[in-house]
Amino acid sequence: MKYYISIIILTFLGSIGSFAQRPPSIASPQIHADNTVTFKYYSKNAKKVMVSGEFLDAPQAMTKDTSGIWSITIGPVRPEIYPYSFLVDSVQISDPNNTYLFANERFKRSILEIPGKTPLVHSLQNVPHGKISYRYYKSKTLGTTRQILVYTPPGFNPNGTKKYPVLYLIHGGSDTEETWTKVGRANLIADNLIAQGKAVPMIIVMPYGNVRPAPMPDFTKDVMNDIIPFVESNYPALVDSKHRAVAGFSVGGGQTLNIGLTNTDKFAFICSYAPYTATEEFQKNFSNYSPDANKINSQLKLFTISVGTEDFLFESVKKNIAMFEEKKIRVKSYIVPGGHNWINCKQYLTTTLQEIFKD
Repeated sequence: MKYYISIIILTFLGSIGSFAQRPPSIASPQIHADNTVTFKYYSKNAKKVMVSGEFLDAPQAMTKDTSGIWSITIGPVRPEIYPYSFLVDSVQISDPNNTYLFANERFKRSILEIPGKTPLVHSLQNVPHGKISYRYYKSKTLGTTRQILVYTPPGFNPNGTKKYPVLYLIHGGSDTEETWTKVGRANLIADNLIAQGKAVPMIIVMPYGNVRPAPMPDFTKDVMNDIIPFVESNYPALVDSKHRAVAGFSVGGGQTLNIGLTNTDKFAFICSYAPYTATEEFQKNFSNYSPDANKINSQLKLFTISVGTEDFLFESVKKNIAMFEEKKIRVKSYIVPGGHNWINCKQYLTTTLQEIFKD
């Protein structure tokens, strides 16, 4: 009997000890009225903790108090959406107290959103909202079932008579199909622009663009042979080229060029954002490019390439623009301040949504 009582007591004391060692409740990040931001992280054993983010020129060291809470207050920070992370003894981690995570397959970052005094174009506003659906389609090209996100605009009736144009929107290299909504806010940007009469109500299809271990060219085949037929058989979509657009960022921007410019009879709108083109497929399609410029120009209603002046791809993108101009293909370039990030990407998308599918 004494043996069992001892076990119970030890178990109880162990539970108390475990509870006492649990980290304290921490709110991070904390956005203050003056747009300064406090970040906190708990670790008694870490030797050095830093915060890194696109709102900083360089990582900043945090200070530890006697309870093991590391903290720093920075700013004020300009209203925007920013990815950030902690460097704990040089290891990058997301903020464990922030559930708003950056959708990415390689790096681990959290999201900080600083609201503006007037709503930004990506902000949740008091307007009618569309719907995001997670759909699965069978990819015969890749021999598997894959996921796409589909945005349908406010007032969409799947059984109605109204048909809609479709934008196929591709994410960056290590991003996922969710990055366009969780970070790029494509759905809210579309909601706001449609409500303002600046964009046409449309369906936006966000596929998963990373194809592994298959080569990248298979993604073009997947879009053309599997994704488009799935969308057009399951949604009231307009199916002519004048009501089809393709756009994408970074690696997705390169994929946009591969998909769109090899299928100008299928897409009248091609919008490439800071395209990464050092790929086998791009070289195959464009290293010895001899297009029928007159035919392509007659088929395309809009062809744009966008890039920021601080983007690490700026010089290569300029060369791509010059190459298309040399081939006599009409390309509209948007060169703006900023780097290779989703802050610029949202700006590119906002411009695109106001230009495509206009009569």
